[in-house]
Amino acid sequence: MPELPEVETTRRGIAPYVERQKVTAVRLYDRRLRWPVPEDLPHRLIGRVVDRVERRSKYLLFRLGMDTLLIHLGMTGSLRVYKDAPAKRIHDHVDLEFGNGVVLRYHDPRRFGAVLWSPGVALHPLLVGLGPEPLGADFDPDHLFRATRKRRTAIKLALMDNRVVVGVGNIYANESLFRAGIRPTRAANRISGQRLRRLREAVRETLSDAIAKGGSTLRDYVDGDGAAGYFQMHCFVYGREGRPCRVCGTVIRSVRLGGRATNFCPECQR
Repeated sequence: MPELPEVETTRRGIAPYVERQKVTAVRLYDRRLRWPVPEDLPHRLIGRVVDRVERRSKYLLFRLGMDTLLIHLGMTGSLRVYKDAPAKRIHDHVDLEFGNGVVLRYHDPRRFGAVLWSPGVALHPLLVGLGPEPLGADFDPDHLFRATRKRRTAIKLALMDNRVVVGVGNIYANESLFRAGIRPTRAANRISGQRLRRLREAVRETLSDAIAKGGSTLRDYVDGDGAAGYFQMHCFVYGREGRPCRVCGTVIRSVRLGGRATNFCPECQR
């Protein structure tokens, strides 16, 4: 599933092509996504100018004056930029064409993503209740300490809770906990403030590193130009169960937390 680094990589890739550009055509090929694509989307978009493309958590926000086009990539979604768009393929859902000739195509084989319209300044319901951005100022050095004092759940599950901090998915939670030297099964409210401040820094380092490497490509994800990310080639623990730790040589172990594989080094992480 595309996580924050993949979505941010996508945002950075498509923004130069669509910002300050007028939408000249909208083609709805298949409206069947997690929620149906609004039937009147062409009416709402054609003739409008995309002021800027932002990201909130794993949502892409196309700002058009006071209104917003909200796109979520789901599990297998991707947005591709074409200067000479190929013929429609199976699982292509929406085309946005712009005055500069660029076509932005949404492709989603499993249809768990979303293309939604949010009129006016009111916050879309999907964005209500989200925690701070991990790379933003609101994710301050003591945030995790304050957010976890009443949480007995495993720290990895707390870290993946979007009410605590957004966008830290399974891969990046595993990697951040390794960099911080914290075992993912440890109760969140039993971790000291000093160690949580180190975890906060590890989250920021891990996500920044992943964005620089174009995210992680595991199955369907590619960026706006069709390029694959390569962060997974540098993972310390994710996907390395049974292999030696890159730091100490101890065999990487795996447990399941919240139904997800959770890898850690029993020597480096305490």
